[in-house]
Amino acid sequence: MSKLPGWLGRLGAELTELGERLEQRRAEAEEGEVAPIELPETAAVPSAVPAGAVPAEAGRRGAEADRVPPPPAYAPSVAARPDPVAAIPWGMRVAAEASWRLLVLAGTLYVLMRVISAVQLVVLAFVAALLVTAMLQPTVARLRRYGLPRGLATAVTAILGFVIMGLVGWFVVWQVMDNLDTLSDKVRAGIEELKHWLLDSPFHVTEQQINDVAKNLSDTIGTNTEQITSAGLQGVTVMAEVLTGILLAMFSTLFLLYDGKRIWHWVLKLVPAQARPGVAGAGPRAWRTLTAYVRGTVIVALIDAIFIGLGIWFLKVPMAVPLAVFIFLFAFIPLVGAVISGALAVVVALVTEGVFTALMVLLVVLAVQQIEGHVLQPFILGRAVRVHPLAVVLSVAAGGMIAGIGGAVVAVPLVAVTNTVVGYLRSYGQEEALRHAPPPRGATAIDVAPTPAPGSPPEDSGGRKTE
Repeated sequence: MSKLPGWLGRLGAELTELGERLEQRRAEAEEGEVAPIELPETAAVPSAVPAGAVPAEAGRRGAEADRVPPPPAYAPSVAARPDPVAAIPWGMRVAAEASWRLLVLAGTLYVLMRVISAVQLVVLAFVAALLVTAMLQPTVARLRRYGLPRGLATAVTAILGFVIMGLVGWFVVWQVMDNLDTLSDKVRAGIEELKHWLLDSPFHVTEQQINDVAKNLSDTIGTNTEQITSAGLQGVTVMAEVLTGILLAMFSTLFLLYDGKRIWHWVLKLVPAQARPGVAGAGPRAWRTLTAYVRGTVIVALIDAIFIGLGIWFLKVPMAVPLAVFIFLFAFIPLVGAVISGALAVVVALVTEGVFTALMVLLVVLAVQQIEGHVLQPFILGRAVRVHPLAVVLSVAAGGMIAGIGGAVVAVPLVAVTNTVVGYLRSYGQEEALRHAPPPRGATAIDVAPTPAPGSPPEDSGGRKTE
């Protein structure tokens, strides 16, 4: 029993030394330079040690053993693998993001064009109704200001408009049929005159060659009789489709004139709520652009038809009135229509009256079209529907390839309306962004503060006007 206190003292001293060494190893581990812990053999706990001391020391030793030491300082550093998104260059990522969005947009446009081509007759009839409504709607508004009810004003305007357009069409057909015999005689005389001119020309053309050309043309017509017949039958089908489209356009015009505002409000309900204010503001501006385009084009076409028709009439060219009506109708196809109608007038003058008269008709057509392009269109149409000539040519070509003559007619007003809508939506988006932006502070607030108008009373610190 006398040796027990001394043994316990030595055990306590060894445990104290072991704790200090553990603290030192823990500090070294935090610094990254830990070494394996070696326990002395004297640290073995005999069975006579009290029960509470052994489990605590063993738990501390187990916790130290579970910790994974970091690699030593001399070990080579291994770079972690970067994120695949971060490994792709920024420009390629931007191109990829834009590409898939463009693909989605192209697919949507392709599906839309397929749907439009499937119901092409209905779409063209409705677009024609929009153009006619834009031309007649100011008359309805004027009649309503005079006190007529909406239904009566719509009926009077629609009946007068359809009657006038029908009379124009009947007049063209009547003039062509009435002058057809005279024109055919003139054409025969012109062909004989051209034949004599070729025989006396320095091109050394013989009469046998001219007869061979005429025989080849006759044989070609005789060989292709079936194709000509099928083309005539196809023409009958086209006429039936045209009549159907005219009826659809007439009914659509009536309802647009009578109930156009309610139809527009119903369309606005289909637009998402967030985009509805912008679309509601763009709609009236687009309609004003379309109305200005249609009315200006009608005035310009009427001036072209009157002056070119008077020039043709003074030059004694046959069918001057039908040619003037054709010039009026073709004027609705910008640039291309003027070229086609002018060429038609020159060809008729060349065949019927000779080269000199054809040259005079060409001068008249060019003079009137130059006045139209540089004076009438900028003055009548104004800046609201100004479209670049390159955009006009490309849109007319694309519309003609997609939907023929109808597509060429509606291409330019569609581009003008789209230009107006896009410009308004861009300005509206910028205004909304400025409205919801946080108010400026500090020196920036002074920079953007509104400048008072000259002669206005100054403001105090609270923004109130002071005298």
